[in-house]
Amino acid sequence: MTEPVIIQGGMGVGVSDWKLAKAVALEGQLGVVSGTALENILARRLQMGDLDGSVRRALSSYPGPASADRILKKYFIPGGKAPGDPFKLVPLFSLTPSRELQELTVAANFVEVFLAKEGHKGLVGINYLEKIQMPILPSIYGALLAGVDYVLMGAGIPRAIPALLDDLSLNKNVSMRINVQGSTAEDDFRTTFNPLDILQRQMPPLKRPKFIAIVASEVLASTLTKKSSGHVDGFVVEGPTAGGHNAPPRGPLHLSPKGEPVYGAKDEVDPGEIKKNGLPFWLAGSYGNPEKLKEAITQGAAGIQVGTIFAYCEESGLLDTLKRQVFGKVLRGLAEVFTDPLASPTGFPFKVVNLEGTVSEPEEYEGRERICDLGYLRTAYKRKDGSVGYRCPGEPENIYLQKEGKIEDTPGKKCICNGLMATIGLGQTQKDGYMERPLITSGDDLAKIGGFLKEGKLSYTAAEVIHYLLSAIPAPAPTMV
Repeated sequence: MTEPVIIQGGMGVGVSDWKLAKAVALEGQLGVVSGTALENILARRLQMGDLDGSVRRALSSYPGPASADRILKKYFIPGGKAPGDPFKLVPLFSLTPSRELQELTVAANFVEVFLAKEGHKGLVGINYLEKIQMPILPSIYGALLAGVDYVLMGAGIPRAIPALLDDLSLNKNVSMRINVQGSTAEDDFRTTFNPLDILQRQMPPLKRPKFIAIVASEVLASTLTKKSSGHVDGFVVEGPTAGGHNAPPRGPLHLSPKGEPVYGAKDEVDPGEIKKNGLPFWLAGSYGNPEKLKEAITQGAAGIQVGTIFAYCEESGLLDTLKRQVFGKVLRGLAEVFTDPLASPTGFPFKVVNLEGTVSEPEEYEGRERICDLGYLRTAYKRKDGSVGYRCPGEPENIYLQKEGKIEDTPGKKCICNGLMATIGLGQTQKDGYMERPLITSGDDLAKIGGFLKEGKLSYTAAEVIHYLLSAIPAPAPTMV
């Protein structure tokens, strides 16, 4: 398998959807779907009526037809739900998820990868966050069932993933240790997954995809090379200007006059040190232009990972109305991205686009009643009686305190889960009638998308992005069809 020069970033919740990944793969590069919250995305697409029939078409090829029938019976609404009606909630993950939730998660990951790979021979990957641990096992298995080519994972130390890929490709029962706050060395909290329980049939061996770890330091890359549970196939080296969650600065936290974390020389990664691991690597974080691609290759990289300029192209899952709002800001020179040290319940810095009508505005944040009904960024913690509980500093403060949380963890915390779902047009209507507002994340080079909007253009395609990026190197990869 020839390594791609360009990896399209696995952005947000449903921004890097199957349509975007497919468009990139058709151009001979690595299209990547986001693997975050796919079970909720699938359930909500069905409740919206699946008007183009894509979800049902993919489910008709799913190797667990009984599961597919149960999912359709529970969530599909012909013609779509009425505007303003709430979405039916999907159960929250725990260390012991129900069989129903595992079924939905496997099927949802299968559907997204199946649709991205449908009708061509290009490369498709899926991106997961190591910090969202509890859905990982059924999620990966669903992607494997659809023949995913790459699995990418960051936001943590994914040492266990290579061996899990080995075992899941052989349809083995697997378990994964879960990080639990307050646990001790004697504790061993795990979640388990049995493929046979879900499909109710024996499957032949599946293709083991390549595993790409997303890292922010030479030390982590070296550790994963030497101490992972199995083979790592490469690295994406992501700098702090990339969108979404960023690794926190090394050393004491200092804030700029604007209130953003200050990154310094200790946070810079030397490509030469990464190269010593002997594995392919791609550079990310403000690399979305031809000269930066040329520079990356000169430094020994296989290529680059690019997110922001793909996030606003025609094929991405971001709402068209939001794209147009951001385009207007960019063309007027008013686009701003704020690296918020407080927004994410994880405690990691999170990049937020300042835009009217979104949770980036203080009045929108203050006007939302706290609720945690998706729960992807909840933290597992050990209760005083030794059992495991789940809490999120973005949930109501009194509930968080009842769960032994600290009040100082709660100020400024935004519900990223609901905000990102609203960003792709799947926002919830809460019981009090409140419509969840979008929350857009982008890299620091957001303003550069203006280069695709010349001569009155108000849209651009993934193919245009790829042709632009490859313009500085002599031999673009051929289209994979």
